[in-house]
Formats: sequence, structure tokens, C-alpha cells
Amino acid sequence: MLELLNHSTDSNPTTTSKSLLRQIVLMCLDPALLRSGRFDRKIEFPAPNEKGREQILRIHSRRMNVDKNVNFVELSRCIEDFNGAQCRAVCVEAGMVALRRDSTKILHEDFMDGILEVQGLKKNNLVYYG
Repeated sequence: MLELLNHSTDSNPTTTSKSLLRQIVLMCLDPALLRSGRFDRKIEFPAPNEKGREQILRIHSRRMNVDKNVNFVELSRCIEDFNGAQCRAVCVEAGMVALRRDSTKILHEDFMDGILEVQGLKKNNLVYYG
């Protein structure tokens, strides 16, 4: 918190501090940090739609040895509530699944296993307040 405050109040004209604050972080921050004049702009990055998720999966798997039968459209439908980082994590996990089975090619099933793994991580990271 103090680090963020230090960057936002830096008066040295030779340094430029660009901060991107996610909406989730905005809800958690003290309103004093968000008062007028602290940040030039607040930019919202909405969750990707189906086509966006498909493109993210393709981008992060383009340097991987992916089987030609992988259906990225179907995969993007399976990860409806994922953000961009989680889509990338699916690609990484799919690669790890393929490595664990001693394969050099990533199959559609590997991506499905990757989705299950990332969904499990997502559920385990939830914090419930009572």
C-alpha cells in the first residue's frame, strides 16, 4: 500500500509513474488513495468475450506444438468466466499435461485437463468473508 502511495505522489519530474489499477483492486483500496488528482486515468479492462478468449488461447499456444485437431472455439466456450491471465494459464497447464505424459504434441484433451487444473486453482484461491 505504501509503495503504491509513494509512486502516486512522486513529485520528481524526471520519472514517470504509470499505474494501472484493476477494478477489483479499486474496491479494496482506501478511498484516500483514489481521491481526485492521484491518477490521470482509470482504464477498465473488461473480461474477454468468446472470440477474445479464443484469440488469447491461440496467441499463447502458437509457439507450442499443438495438434491440428485442437478446437479453440470449443475451448473458449468452456472457459466462459476466465480472464486473460487464466486463459494463458490454461495453455501453460496443457503443455505441462503433455509433458507429464511424455508427449511432444499438445492434444485437445490436454487443454481440457488444463482448464480443470486452472478452475481448481481458481476455486482454491477464493476467500470467503463471513
